[in-house]
Amino acid sequence: MGFGGGNMNKLMKQAQKMQTDMAKMQDQLGEMTVEATAGGGVVKIVMSGKQEVKELVLEPEILNPEESEMVQDLLIAAFNEALRKSQELAAEQMGKITGGLKIPGLF
Repeated sequence: MGFGGGNMNKLMKQAQKMQTDMAKMQDQLGEMTVEATAGGGVVKIVMSGKQEVKELVLEPEILNPEESEMVQDLLIAAFNEALRKSQELAAEQMGKITGGLKIPGLF
């Protein structure tokens, strides 16, 4: 008894298409961005869908040397929020390709 050659060919073509779509999606994620702020907007981080920081904005009023710990905390909060949003964006885009199927090791 065979594996049904037609079905196997169809499955292989679907896998190849998914691989091509995933490569395109990776490129698109590099162009997509998310934005996160902290401290009421005094710290802003823009991150790509590939988790690369593209922009960091600090409002002048927080650049007081006596407030350096607060600035560090705000930077960490904004970075972590941007990372979370970027990961959600990547997972959402991946879900469009995989139909919601979770593939270990991908985002």
